[in-house]
Amino acid sequence: MNRYTRQMILPEVGAEGQARLSAAKVLVVGAGGLAAPALPLLAGAGVGQLTIMDRDHVALSNLHRQTFFTEADCGRPKAEVAADRCRGLNSDVRIFAKKQALTNDNVAEFVEQADLVLDCADSYAASYTLSDTCFELGKPLISASVLGLSGYVGSFCGSAPSLRAVFPDAPDSGASCATAGVLGPVVGMIGAMQAQMALNLILGLQPSPLGQIVQVDARTFRSTTFRFDEAPEPDRYFPFVSANQLTEDDLIIELRSTDEAPGSIHPNARRASTDTLRKDPKKGKRLALCCATGLRAWRAAEELQPDWPGEIVLVAASTS
Repeated sequence: MNRYTRQMILPEVGAEGQARLSAAKVLVVGAGGLAAPALPLLAGAGVGQLTIMDRDHVALSNLHRQTFFTEADCGRPKAEVAADRCRGLNSDVRIFAKKQALTNDNVAEFVEQADLVLDCADSYAASYTLSDTCFELGKPLISASVLGLSGYVGSFCGSAPSLRAVFPDAPDSGASCATAGVLGPVVGMIGAMQAQMALNLILGLQPSPLGQIVQVDARTFRSTTFRFDEAPEPDRYFPFVSANQLTEDDLIIELRSTDEAPGSIHPNARRASTDTLRKDPKKGKRLALCCATGLRAWRAAEELQPDWPGEIVLVAASTS
């Protein structure tokens, strides 16, 4: 019996739909909690090619939600372990593991090779870098975020507005799973919905998930959805760049304290406050603001923008 028989029975799939799945190339950025359900569901459905990108290693403290891994995997590269699991699930699928961080200087290469991108990275810098690139290249992006007992998943770019159109401002909270906590099942639900959105897009099901967000509250078991098809793109935004893209002509500001980061992100970086920068005579230069995740830099950029005539870019040390 054909391994795909049960899904090919569906009128939405059939032989033509299965051929579409087999021809699809999907880039999955992040091999953690969101990818734990998404990757095996995509591999099981027979998506032709999966490229898994993650620079981190399996850690015991993450296993409650990163259920694709076992205790024996601790210390191994997440991308490689996830790739092995997918190969064991479906030998028909071409799997590529990339043990590296997604950055502004490699994102275009990976996105260009994909038909569809899943953002499972749990990183502001990665999400917006992916959105900027996918929007420019016209590639669909399925992005998700989970914290505590709630989360969302949405389909951006392609023929839909970008992530920046829906979330143009710096997030209110800098909390992460590491600082605020998270329960595994809600991550699993959102990750599975990412896989379902991906299959809907590949199969061309209508209405398209492009331009739609689903929010889930696992405390009340309620979900809401809305469309953002007409959301306008921001006139101006602060792009993320990699540390190696900084130049001697940039004014590079390290926002982390010496206790937080004894060494600066760049040899030419200096530590300064936003008040000091407002009086800086080098306002014509490109200003590069650096912090751990990019969020502190983003907020500083929003504060400085009215008084800074030059370009402002952000650098997240955690992805550099």
